[in-house]
Amino acid sequence: MYDYLIVGSGLYGAICAYELNKLGYKCLVIEKRSHIAGNIYTENIEGINVHKYGAHIFHTSNKKVWEYINQFAEFNNYINSPVARYKNECYNLPFNMNTFTKLWPDVFTPEEAMRRIEEERSDSYTENPKNLEEQAINLVGKTIYEKLVKGYTEKQWGKKATELPSFIIKRLPVRFTFNNNYFNDLYQGIPIGGYTKIIERMLEGIDIKLNYDYFENKDQIKCKKIIYTGPIDRYFDYCYGKLEYRTVRFENEILDIKNYQGNAVINYTEYEVPYTRIIEHKHFEFDVESNKTVISKEYSKAWEEGDEPYYPVNDEGNNSLYNKYKELALKDEKVIFGGRLGQYRYYDMDDVIEAALNLIEELKRGRGN
Repeated sequence: MYDYLIVGSGLYGAICAYELNKLGYKCLVIEKRSHIAGNIYTENIEGINVHKYGAHIFHTSNKKVWEYINQFAEFNNYINSPVARYKNECYNLPFNMNTFTKLWPDVFTPEEAMRRIEEERSDSYTENPKNLEEQAINLVGKTIYEKLVKGYTEKQWGKKATELPSFIIKRLPVRFTFNNNYFNDLYQGIPIGGYTKIIERMLEGIDIKLNYDYFENKDQIKCKKIIYTGPIDRYFDYCYGKLEYRTVRFENEILDIKNYQGNAVINYTEYEVPYTRIIEHKHFEFDVESNKTVISKEYSKAWEEGDEPYYPVNDEGNNSLYNKYKELALKDEKVIFGGRLGQYRYYDMDDVIEAALNLIEELKRGRGN
């Protein structure tokens, strides 16, 4: 008899298991994949820590969260500075003075950049934007939209920008400084040795079953409480219908060169290029001596049965459907639903840590749900 069965060995489940184990509870972690760590799993290939489920860059302004995760790994000072490629042009992201001076050869100062963007916005302004295209042009004007937003967004969502609701882009980050740091957070970096080592340390001494599907084996496990981090609609056998997700397909290549693109992340914003971005994993760390490199091309697509669900489609219809499942979840006193899939929301890693620690505090106070 276990005190807690934890379904999923990603960051949320692993933190819960680690903290509950410290409190003296007997925990079992089950994982349907062949490895721990969920989507932050990293695998060493040719001496390179490869982010197998897409780039994960840790960033936070929460000092408590930063100090917590640093118990389990030392972080380097990697700064996320992606590049956008449109046809044969490269631009810095997020939109900043480096971007603007490249887009417009006669723009050199913040005042000139502000004036140019305002001119473009004013020329095509729509009073009540009905779709993403109109909203984006309202925010940054036609040049930035057409080169750096339109194609990338349409590939991400699998629809034309004129068919997407305006609320998807509530704002676009625009900086009038020569600063390529994508995040504004106080703390940022990549764990030296990869993310998998963090989860290994969290789960040390805790019972784990890999290649173990909860739904195929749930009647065989005796436990007092369940922390479930899988899809909430799957738990309730899709009784109200399936929630929508976007997923990602990866094409990985090992290349016999030291340096393929000179940056960890390059976004391809032209619609005609089928992948959204290329990740070159060795650039996440600074001391990789491999004579080879590993790249991953990312293709965005609609989720289908058998795919890994990545990004919840939090539009009005899906949120309404999730709320029905949430009502069912609140009635189940034995099960706690947590994490990105259990709560049908996008979480950054620092948000996951904070949510898991908050749950532990609730459990300490005897509330659970």
